[in-house]
Amino acid sequence: MEIITVQTPKELKAFIEFPYQLYKNDPVWVAPLRSEQAAQFVPEKNPMLAHCTYTLFLAKESQRVVGRISAFIDHLAIEHWQQPIGLFGSFECIEDEKVGLALLQAAADWLVSQGMRSMRGPWSFASQEWGLVVDGFRPDPVILAPYNPPYYNDYLLKFGLQKVKDLKVYVLDATQGYQIPERYLTLTDVIQRRYGIKVRSVDMKHIEDDVVTITQLANTSISDNWGFYPVTDAEARAMARDLKDVINPKAALIAEDRDGKPIGFALTLPDINLMLKGLNGRMSPRLIFRMLFMLRHVHQYRMWALGVIPEYQSLAVDTLLYRA
Repeated sequence: MEIITVQTPKELKAFIEFPYQLYKNDPVWVAPLRSEQAAQFVPEKNPMLAHCTYTLFLAKESQRVVGRISAFIDHLAIEHWQQPIGLFGSFECIEDEKVGLALLQAAADWLVSQGMRSMRGPWSFASQEWGLVVDGFRPDPVILAPYNPPYYNDYLLKFGLQKVKDLKVYVLDATQGYQIPERYLTLTDVIQRRYGIKVRSVDMKHIEDDVVTITQLANTSISDNWGFYPVTDAEARAMARDLKDVINPKAALIAEDRDGKPIGFALTLPDINLMLKGLNGRMSPRLIFRMLFMLRHVHQYRMWALGVIPEYQSLAVDTLLYRA
């Protein structure tokens, strides 16, 4: 078994393709679109690369790819954290401990050579996406959520990595008769009357501008959250272009004060993984048309982000966003 650094287009293609081979018989995994995976490594399509230095590794055994990992330094994150923390991601390997440990060692060695003093991950090349599933491997992962087999956790712990933070998922099933408690309805009515706060949908004709507004609100409202670092306007506009065909404007909301100043947001996305399942990461014009039609009938959503600027955080503005 050998670890090689990705240097050629052929090796990059092997890096991108490996998960599709690894998980081809996994009933839970939802294959991301290959085009989107490849775009992560194109600076013109992924503005995050403007503030990242990275390298990619493949594990090979008898000329067969058996694992992969990325190691990278996000200079914007380091500037915000004020700590030399390197990142690893794209970690995938066969169920073989020596392969997993060798990949992690390659990433750690490279990060140390670049002056980093600790390593954190898994972290992706898409801004603000991270994590490893440690419990609750079913049901299927939702949009923008990680997935991995249980043995990845064993390899990370064996390597010496330690859990740094729990990220929890909560489920609300409207089919089970859930209703918003009356006290919250009363509270939101009082807040709207007293402070003149209004909640509006994003404007799809100006979606890039509204997503920039949302990310600016996020940069202000959740800056104290663990792992946070700012999202750039360029990343926000790229995100808007990626999500414009997916966003339901009724679920992408901006709260404004009586003067029209944005003070909070909620971004809830339809779970397109329900439609991607079984496509094996490939999309044709016919399938695109079919997905856009099916999108109207998706009733499973993920609340991806919610925030309220500090001066309004004590006024329960979040309840207005939840209600809307």
